[in-house]
Amino acid sequence: MAIVKLTDEFIKNGLICPEGLDRIEYVSDERSGLYVEARKASKGKGTYYLRYKNSDGKTCHQKIGLTAVMTLQEAKSAVKKLKAEIDLGANPRGDEKARLAVITFDDFFRDHYLPYVKPRKRSWGSDATLYELRISCKFGKKRLNEVTRQQIQTFHSEVLAEGLAPATANHYIKLIRRFYSLAVEWNMVSTNPASRIPMFLEDNKVERYMDDVELGRLLKVLKTDSRRGVCNIALLLLATGARLNEAMSATWDQFDLENRVWRIPASISKSRRMRPVPINDSAMDVINQLDTKGKYKHLFINKKTKLPYSSIHKIWEELREEAELPRLRMHDLRHQAASMLINSGSSLYLVGQVLGHADPITTQRYAHLSIKSLHQASAGASAIIAGAMPAEKDLGRGT
Repeated sequence: MAIVKLTDEFIKNGLICPEGLDRIEYVSDERSGLYVEARKASKGKGTYYLRYKNSDGKTCHQKIGLTAVMTLQEAKSAVKKLKAEIDLGANPRGDEKARLAVITFDDFFRDHYLPYVKPRKRSWGSDATLYELRISCKFGKKRLNEVTRQQIQTFHSEVLAEGLAPATANHYIKLIRRFYSLAVEWNMVSTNPASRIPMFLEDNKVERYMDDVELGRLLKVLKTDSRRGVCNIALLLLATGARLNEAMSATWDQFDLENRVWRIPASISKSRRMRPVPINDSAMDVINQLDTKGKYKHLFINKKTKLPYSSIHKIWEELREEAELPRLRMHDLRHQAASMLINSGSSLYLVGQVLGHADPITTQRYAHLSIKSLHQASAGASAIIAGAMPAEKDLGRGT
């Protein structure tokens, strides 16, 4: 330790560690508690520190900053402010230890969040995908108590700016909010910075229906493309109105081919109850083409990995581009199936049963399609009336 007059000139030229020492403290003669540590390994550079006593009378050292980054005057101002906070009861060293005791996003996700949600949430895999795609890159190395509300809102806007749909951008924030809710519940942090962050407006009822020409183009691609696994999944969705995860998780023991029924178990059904789905001729054609029966548990197997598909979105994007339907989502095949059911004369009630809607209100989104069928039925009745109508001369109106 050496007591010196700290000046800008000394900071610039005097930070030399004497021979035989690895480090030295240059203490301000103003007795403010400020000192500069110079190390042998960093010639001409140092670190500002404040030496103070805590409420227990123990000597503590608080890092202020690097001499290469902040000026002496800035260090003195920081020391003055910090000493005032200490006089009011603050414990910067204790606060720093507490901050460093909080785990990072990556550690929380791997060691706490995933073990908790895996047995409780069927879609935990989607959470993992969202996390690995963007959240880990942005916040993974940060501690939970280092992320601010503003940073989360900025991330929300950045995701939208990438071109993702508002609903998708919202999913990221909802997941982060869930992280913090659990962290608060488990006393890992005291507040949830993602709480009440406004969501982007989204329209979850947007669906894309294909006309006959578009449907023909898609079917041609799905029938001829060499990537049969993904093509057959899409064809099964189109034939049954099933959800993508239901098809990708489908196992042979769920299918009663004799009675032509696919019993989707409650464990993967969104309604959380077993759902019977009729197997029509189109669905049977798909099933009959599969070569996995007796070899694998699942219907659809990735030939490269010999495992069930984990994601098919990249191949689907290529297939829809080939069919000249670049905006057609995989989920739109479910809507298309509903459209075909209604156009063939099925009631909204029957459509809801086939699609497995737990709430009839959900099926009402297809009401505008049923109106077309009602008009067709009404037009048919009108034609019958017109056909049975007596001629003008029989009504005595002929000339």
